[in-house]
Amino acid sequence: MFAQLELPLMCAPMSIASSPALTRACVEAGVVAGWQGGAATNETEFSHYLAMLEAPGRAPAIVNLPARMAGDPAFDSRFGLLEQARFPLVLSSVGDPARMVERVHGWGGRVIQDVTTLRHAEKALAAGVDGLMLTCAGAGGHTGDLTPFAFVPAVRRIWDGLLIVAGGIADARAIRGALALGADLACMGTRFIATPESGVVQRHRDMIVRAGMERIVPSAAMNGVVANWIADSLEAAGLDYLELPDHRTPMPAGIKPWRDIFSAGQSVGLIDTELPVAQLVKSLSSDFVAMGGHSGWRARLASIEAGWR
Repeated sequence: MFAQLELPLMCAPMSIASSPALTRACVEAGVVAGWQGGAATNETEFSHYLAMLEAPGRAPAIVNLPARMAGDPAFDSRFGLLEQARFPLVLSSVGDPARMVERVHGWGGRVIQDVTTLRHAEKALAAGVDGLMLTCAGAGGHTGDLTPFAFVPAVRRIWDGLLIVAGGIADARAIRGALALGADLACMGTRFIATPESGVVQRHRDMIVRAGMERIVPSAAMNGVVANWIADSLEAAGLDYLELPDHRTPMPAGIKPWRDIFSAGQSVGLIDTELPVAQLVKSLSSDFVAMGGHSGWRARLASIEAGWR
C-alpha cells in the first residue's frame, strides 16, 4: 500500500472538504487519502465513491466511520459496503473500535483509531487496532489538547506499530518534525482545504489563506465537541466568538456548522496561497528532500505492512 508514496503524508478525512476530486488527487499524487465516509448523502453515493477510491493510484485511501455510530442503519449499510469491497484501510474515531476491528480483520483489512488522549490510545490498542492517529493540539475540526512533544513519545513507550500524527502540520518542516518525534506518517488537513479540489465553498478557502493563527477559535458550541473554527466565519454567522458557551448551543436561523461556519487548524498562519494538490505535494516533497528528509521512512512503512501480512 505504501511503496509508491511521494511523502510520509496523509490528507485528513474532512466531511465537506473531502470531495471525490480531493481524495482522488491525493491518491494520484502519492499521499494517503482520507475520506469522511459519513459525508455521503446516501448508500448509492457511498458505493460510487468506494468504486472511485479502488481505482489504481500511487497511494491508498482510508475511509473514516465513527465507531460510536455502530448499530445505526446508515452506518451498518455503509460498513457492509466496505466489507463487500474488502476495503484495506478503515479509520475509526469517537468510540470503541472493538466491533469494527473484528469485522475489518475478517476481510483482511486494517483499522487505525483516531485518539486525543493516552487513555483512549491504550483502550484502542487493547481492542486490537492496527495503528493510531494522534490528533494533537492545533488540529482543525475536532481537535485535541495535548502537545505532540509529550503525546507522541508517551504513545511510543507502549506502541511500536503504525503511528500517524496530526495537528498544525502544513509544511515539510512539520512533516520532518513529526517523524523525528516518532511518527510514521504526518497528517495534514487545513493545508488540503486550501486546494481547488476540496469540496468547500471558495469563501472557506479564501478565509484560510487570509487568516492568522490568532483567528482560530476552539469551541464546543457548534456541535458539543471542541473543534477549531475561523473567527471570521463565526462573525459572519452572527456569533460573538469571544462569548461562545462551552456547550452545544442553538445556531442562528439558517446557519449550519461546517457548511456556514468554517473549520481550520492553527496551521492557517503558514498558508498564504491556494494550490492544486499535485503542485502542493510536489512542493512539499521538494522541500522535504532539501531539508534532509531521509528515505528511512519507506523501509519503516514496508516493515509495518509486512507485519500486517
